[in-house]
Amino acid sequence: MARIAGVNIPTNKRVVIALQYIHGIGAAKAKEITAKLEIAPERRVQDLSDQEVLQIREAIDASYTVEGDLRRQTSMNIKRLMDLACYRGLRHRKGLPVRGQRTHTNARTRKGKAKPIAGKKK
Repeated sequence: MARIAGVNIPTNKRVVIALQYIHGIGAAKAKEITAKLEIAPERRVQDLSDQEVLQIREAIDASYTVEGDLRRQTSMNIKRLMDLACYRGLRHRKGLPVRGQRTHTNARTRKGKAKPIAGKKK
């Protein structure tokens, strides 16, 4: 099992798909990495040599912010907005949708399970 950026990537999957298991690498970046290193995207991780895995690891470390650093950066950005007390920060603080979605109905992912209001009968 290959370990890249602190993540065990699956060995029986294609390289492009396996790289997407790393937080911060999606389809476009995975294709870009394999193209830059001239690794055929249809090859499986188990078919890669140790040298190729090392090349992938070095390319990711040099060019991309992934895993823990990316998560830390995202959380620091959200914390900064909350400290500024700007509109987006207040929405984060209250646990409501941040990007202008409606909240009269829906928004259950952000708001959590519906709470009944006592004494509200029609």
